[in-house]
Amino acid sequence: MSTPDLNLLVTLNVLLAEGSVARAARRLRLSPSAMSRQLARLRETTGDPLLVRAGRGLVPTPRALELRESIGRLVQEAEAALRPAETLNLKQLARTFTIRTREGFVENFGPALIARIAEQAPGVRLNFTQKLDKDSTPLRDGTIDMETGVVGDDTGPELRTQPLFRDRFIGVARNGHPLGADVITPERYAAGQHILVSRRGLQKGQIDEALEELGLERQIATIVGSFSAALALARASDLIVSVPERYTGNLRLDMHSFALPVPTSDVMISLLWHPRMDADSPHRWLRGCIRDICAERRAG
Repeated sequence: MSTPDLNLLVTLNVLLAEGSVARAARRLRLSPSAMSRQLARLRETTGDPLLVRAGRGLVPTPRALELRESIGRLVQEAEAALRPAETLNLKQLARTFTIRTREGFVENFGPALIARIAEQAPGVRLNFTQKLDKDSTPLRDGTIDMETGVVGDDTGPELRTQPLFRDRFIGVARNGHPLGADVITPERYAAGQHILVSRRGLQKGQIDEALEELGLERQIATIVGSFSAALALARASDLIVSVPERYTGNLRLDMHSFALPVPTSDVMISLLWHPRMDADSPHRWLRGCIRDICAERRAG
């Protein structure tokens, strides 16, 4: 089997992006006849017409639509690999990075991260956006540069990940809450009124499962979608909430935090990004800054 001409990948990427032989020819500085010959070679190589006539224009075949995203990614990665390495001048770097996080990350890690960036690269700006779901599309299309979160089965399989820190769930109540007056047993804990944090509106969590194994059940007074909302409610009432310890350090200042009386699973918080940004020097530098800040910060 002969080795395919990899130059055809560039041609195919431009053809699929432009949807026109004439426009693709201009973009690649080829004559229309030369581009037509390239399209013929692509059709022969792939065994698919790729672009077919529809009125005065061309439309992609299902095979072409299937290839469009992967071909674009391959070309970008190849260009990055062949691009000469440049010395990163942080003092002259002017760029805005968009980072998607859940509430708590900015409050706990943002100040130290922004201070470090201001010192090393004053022309860099961070744009933090709220993470409402685990959809990987914004990373794929470049709407965001990176995000923090828990890697799971619904994480895009092509994404790169870097563990940042391990977190555990703890209980939190207002200062002076009756629960803090004595040893917190599973029975005393279950007897309280609780807040359940669930973005998907679930009625139970792993704490409820652990209590059930002991023959106990806690009363869920309300369900909210964020840690910050839950902690605000707990601060102003006798409600009890469980939250990740490191992620909410600054959000629960002046509140009573305690170890849960039942076992729960730890979570690993990771940094996620698209592989096309792997070789980007500024992106790599920022990933290092985030990793270092998270390693330096300790739970409060």
